[in-house]
Amino acid sequence: MSGSEMSADMTDGYDGFLPTYPAYHQPFWDSVKAHAMRIQRCTSCGAFRFVPNEMCPRCHSGEATWELVEGTGEVYTFSVVHRAPVPAYQRDAPYVLAYATLPEGVRMMSRLEGTDPAEVHIGMPVELVYHDVTPDLTLYHFRARPGTEDAR
Repeated sequence: MSGSEMSADMTDGYDGFLPTYPAYHQPFWDSVKAHAMRIQRCTSCGAFRFVPNEMCPRCHSGEATWELVEGTGEVYTFSVVHRAPVPAYQRDAPYVLAYATLPEGVRMMSRLEGTDPAEVHIGMPVELVYHDVTPDLTLYHFRARPGTEDAR
């Protein structure tokens, strides 16, 4: 089932935004649900790409595989949200939305959890964590990487 087909009765109390996406994104969301994120890698030029795409922006090939990523990265940039877009997120404010650069070369955005917003900085080592928010939906966030001075 694609995210765009998810109905309100499947949210089981989750009141945040639900992702909607085209069918060719399904392998990505399936990997997130399995707590083992996979992203596209062009079989022609070898470039990783995120968000999933039907065509490689580098070489224009339509062929790709889904490769397991390490799940670590570094904060590239971030924003502290003090006023959330909807009440479902306001209860967590202030919170951090961060772009992280993964070793595979892609940048991903998500919430950075478990860290005081005042302590977040560019270059901060992070890792992926998974949250099963409904039986049908798992979301990913970042947290400070354990074993670094930034981990709590």
